Amino acid sequence: MDLLRVGGGVVLRIVPKLSVFGFLISASVSFASWLGARSLFRVWEFLKGEEGKTEKTMMTMVARQGRELQRYSSCGRRLVVGCIPYKLKKGDPCTEGIDKLVQVLVISSQKGHGMMFPKGGWESDETITQAASREALEEAGVHGNVESQLGRWMYKSNRYNVLYEAIMFPLNVKEELPYWPEMEVRKRRWVSVAEAREGCQHVWMREALEVLLTRLGKQVSNA
Repeated sequence: MDLLRVGGGVVLRIVPKLSVFGFLISASVSFASWLGARSLFRVWEFLKGEEGKTEKTMMTMVARQGRELQRYSSCGRRLVVGCIPYKLKKGDPCTEGIDKLVQVLVISSQKGHGMMFPKGGWESDETITQAASREALEEAGVHGNVESQLGRWMYKSNRYNVLYEAIMFPLNVKEELPYWPEMEVRKRRWVSVAEAREGCQHVWMREALEVLLTRLGKQVSNA
C-alpha cells in the first residue's frame, strides 16, 4: 500500500491495483491541494462508482471540517443530517419479531464514550442523501443504500445551547470499511435494538429508531 502526502500533511492510502486510474489519482492529489480536503471524498466517490468496475482505491479520506458551507433553516437553525446504519438477520418476523432481526451500527462520541448514530451538518454543495451517506462514511466507515426519510426532529445542542433541526434516514449497510476518517476518535459496533434503545443518549435518535422498526416490520410482513 502506498502512502501519499497531500497538502498540509494529509495522508491518502491507495491500493495500487488500478493502473488505468493512475493518472487520474495523481492529478486528483495535486488538485486536492488547491481545493482542500473536501475534494478527496468526491474523487473517491467517482472512482468507486465507475460503472461498478473499479475496486476500492482510497481506503481513508479526510472528514470535512468547518461550517463555511453549512445550511440553515428559514428560522436560522443549523440543519443536521444523520442516518441509522442497519442490517437484517435471517429469521421469521412472525415468531421472532422485527426487533430480534435488526442490528444497528452505533458510534461513540469523539471523546470515546456514549452511543449514537452518525450525524453532522448538511452542506450547500451536496444533496441531503449525499450528506447522510457522507456522515455514515466519515463517522462509522460504512457504505449502503440511503432509504426514504424517517422524519425531522428538533434538539438542543449541549455545546452551544441552541436548537438544531435534524433529518434522519435509514442506511441499509452493504459494505463496512476497515479504515475510515474518524476511526481514531470514534468507536463503532453492531448492537441489538434492545441495546440501542437502552444506550443511545439522544431521545430523538431513539424515536427515529422506532420509526425505522415500524417501517421494516411492515416491509418484512408484506414480503
